[in-house]
Amino acid sequence: MHETKEVAIAMKCPYCNKTESKVIDKRDTPSFDSTRRRRECHNCGKRYTTYERVENIDLSIIKKDGKREQYDREKVRKGLLRACEKRPITLDQVDEVLDKIEAKIKNLKDTEVPSRIIGEEVMNELMQLDKVAYIRFASVYREFTDVNTFIDEINKLLKK
Repeated sequence: MHETKEVAIAMKCPYCNKTESKVIDKRDTPSFDSTRRRRECHNCGKRYTTYERVENIDLSIIKKDGKREQYDREKVRKGLLRACEKRPITLDQVDEVLDKIEAKIKNLKDTEVPSRIIGEEVMNELMQLDKVAYIRFASVYREFTDVNTFIDEINKLLKK
């Protein structure tokens, strides 16, 4: 049996910027690729969440125009957050969706992935999570140009 030892890492409180805190809860994500820690600041007493995960995926994204750029988890997360704004969706749910998308991308076994694959994965996950967030994301991703395009997408959604 292999025992792991946890090392205390100073984390800066997002409220008061002090580095003294205690971990009050620790959980692995369902995909076991990151660890979520709930912390409480010794100085101000506020609670916040941190995630520990392996640094970036070594992945290049092939954009629509053929240009390549390094995969950026935060960029995908921001798109998800915009789509989920003012919806009954927690940050943990957004991060779980992001973890699922990244797991699928990792399983492709390719170091270059077209951006459309990531966009389609985001839409698949949002469709299951929240239909309004899905429509919001699809409207930007598919570049809806008029109301009829919205109506067509909503009709497709209603048929499923």
